[in-house]
Amino acid sequence: MSKKTNYSYIGVSFIILVFGIIFIPRIIDRISNDDISRQESRTDFADNNKTESTDLIFIENNGEKRKVPTFSFTNQDGKTITNQDYIGKVYLVEFFFTTCPTICPKMNANLVQIESTFQGLDNFGVASFTINPEYDTPEILKNYAEHYGISNPNWHFLTGEQEDIYKLANEGFYIYTAENKDVEGGFEHSGNFALIDKNGFIRSRKDEFGNPIIYYRGIVSEEERVTDEGVKEQISALKEDIKILLNE
Repeated sequence: MSKKTNYSYIGVSFIILVFGIIFIPRIIDRISNDDISRQESRTDFADNNKTESTDLIFIENNGEKRKVPTFSFTNQDGKTITNQDYIGKVYLVEFFFTTCPTICPKMNANLVQIESTFQGLDNFGVASFTINPEYDTPEILKNYAEHYGISNPNWHFLTGEQEDIYKLANEGFYIYTAENKDVEGGFEHSGNFALIDKNGFIRSRKDEFGNPIIYYRGIVSEEERVTDEGVKEQISALKEDIKILLNE
């Protein structure tokens, strides 16, 4: 073997030796002190996993899970829509009226923003029940939907007998609804949204004290974050929880 070849082997061996002296202690040190890049990776995964596994509770009455009551109303296209049409879908419920001068425009602007997040999904929908069915005919509701640019085939604006709608709101969901000529617009109602899972059960997250929030505030937008009165938005939380239910 030539001297040139020997020099080549010696050179390679020297490089390997230097690498071992410099880098191997560093690698051992990083492992013993819990490698930073792996620590960050685990943290990111834990955070993501925590978000995906958030437990949404069932709303209960006397130990029984509350389900959306049976209903049958007419939508903006003149079609009969029942609670069975929403089985297999995650959906939101609101009670509103088209001539509402106060909270309804805020509620529906937020619903449109939520709907755009889940646009094109066949298993997401909205049920908007008018509390002024005498005025809100299917034609009026259709114009209202067009005004907001709503194209989701699973977003139904529903009208019918006022007594049936009020019973659904007040007894089915415990969402307050009433006619009151002394208030602006002539009707009183909640600005909350109910979140319904694919099997028709009412679901929600818990607050910081471990209590169910039951319903989500619908009148404060993500952009506002908090009102002058200190009321915080829940639209961002609602969108997170919709995603969870869609994946159940």
